[in-house]
Amino acid sequence: GIMISLLGMADDLWDLDWMLKLAGQLLISVFVAWGGLQIISLPLGGSLITASPSLSMAITAFLIVASINAVNFVDGLDGLAAGIVAIGGIAFAAYSYIIARSSPSYASLATLIDVMMVGICVGFLLHNWHPAKLFMGDSGSMLLGYLITCASIVMTGRLDPASIHASIYLPVFMPILLPILLPVLVLFLPVLDMCLAIVRRLAKGQSPMHPDRMHLHHRMLKIGHSVRGAVLILWGWAALIAFGSLTILFFKAQHVAVGMAIAVVVLTIATMYPYLRHRI
Repeated sequence: GIMISLLGMADDLWDLDWMLKLAGQLLISVFVAWGGLQIISLPLGGSLITASPSLSMAITAFLIVASINAVNFVDGLDGLAAGIVAIGGIAFAAYSYIIARSSPSYASLATLIDVMMVGICVGFLLHNWHPAKLFMGDSGSMLLGYLITCASIVMTGRLDPASIHASIYLPVFMPILLPILLPVLVLFLPVLDMCLAIVRRLAKGQSPMHPDRMHLHHRMLKIGHSVRGAVLILWGWAALIAFGSLTILFFKAQHVAVGMAIAVVVLTIATMYPYLRHRI
């Protein structure tokens, strides 16, 4: 965590070349995986298998680097990144606490990290809400992406599916996919924005880290949202995915799907409202 913060601070101070920054992130992630924080169990053929040490390290490092950059990419409006990470942290803290009731050794550290991180984000938001008096910078966004993913890996990296069926409802396929899905679900919006940005830039012949103003939050401003309105709606989308994936632990998938469909319609109308108003 300290090394990630120092790397982010160096980028804030000297605007490091993207290849150098990515190399530093990858090196730190490999050291973290080498130190024992790894996804050991992988979904394959409808069951969990124990991956080889080298594969575990590679997948863990990839997830950490992806999450670091996803949060960094989405940090473009006052309060956006901190709020999204807080939402994901609340959802994942609730999940890890539920699992802790039947297997405490899996979730105690993950819950602690998430609760601490949510507290950091909420306290920071008091000063980062638009118009912001305090800004995150790469040193903050990279650290948040690192923390939330490490908490997820601590929780799910060695998770035994049989240990969680006794206390909560889960579809058959969910325990198998949790180790890979959960880090993505808690950061769904930043990951989506990062993937779209990479595809967009590569299609134009640019480097994946080439800056532009076509991120999701920039598009929200272009269609007429205020900064606060755009942030609140993007928070809503983040909450829909994070808490929607949490509710499937307690309710039947059909009921969750209906609730999420209603929320999607409401959020879509809110997202497109300025555009629709001008067209009408």
